[in-house]
Amino acid sequence: MSTHFGDHPRTGDDRAEWNEWDEAVWVWRHTVVPKGCRAEIIDGLVSVTPVSAGTGHAIAERVTRSLYEVIPDTWGVYQWLATAVPSRLGLYVPDLVVLPRAPGTGADADDHVPAAAARLVVEITSKATAHNDRVKKPAGYAEAGVPLYLLIDALAPEGPTVTLYGEPEDDTYRLLNTHSFGEAIHLPEPFGLALDTASFPAPTRVL
Repeated sequence: MSTHFGDHPRTGDDRAEWNEWDEAVWVWRHTVVPKGCRAEIIDGLVSVTPVSAGTGHAIAERVTRSLYEVIPDTWGVYQWLATAVPSRLGLYVPDLVVLPRAPGTGADADDHVPAAAARLVVEITSKATAHNDRVKKPAGYAEAGVPLYLLIDALAPEGPTVTLYGEPEDDTYRLLNTHSFGEAIHLPEPFGLALDTASFPAPTRVL
């Protein structure tokens, strides 16, 4: 028989194990998300932001096409797949995430996967997500041990840039390299890819 613990439906046997992470995920699962938006958990709080439109979609498509040329057949590139970092009370929905296909991951996932399973995460900034993409998410991905984080920042103050972070330690990445749009950026093994950014469209007001 179901009971209620606060506003949360619980079974009597589970109440003692209910914690802050469970609370946040429960709220996330029950959040009504408007069309064209995504819900994430950032530092324990559910955040709803618009999905990047226009140039964001175009960049994601170009990166996906390039990644599929080099990744193993047993891996997939997934868009807006929720990735969990419980230690930081984070459930991020990256623009792209690369991870091996396995039960409970990728297209087979229930509603989220552990960020630790990811081999590469890609975030494409928008006005609504820029701070989280530059500060909060890399800290979470690093703490989860995601080996590579690619930030495509068309809104960077110094001009549109692509930055690759790696070698995570605690909640910090090492900056591996950064380039302006139009220059190729090298992704190391297991990708071994020179990602061409020349075709990345310039930012627009709807990004």
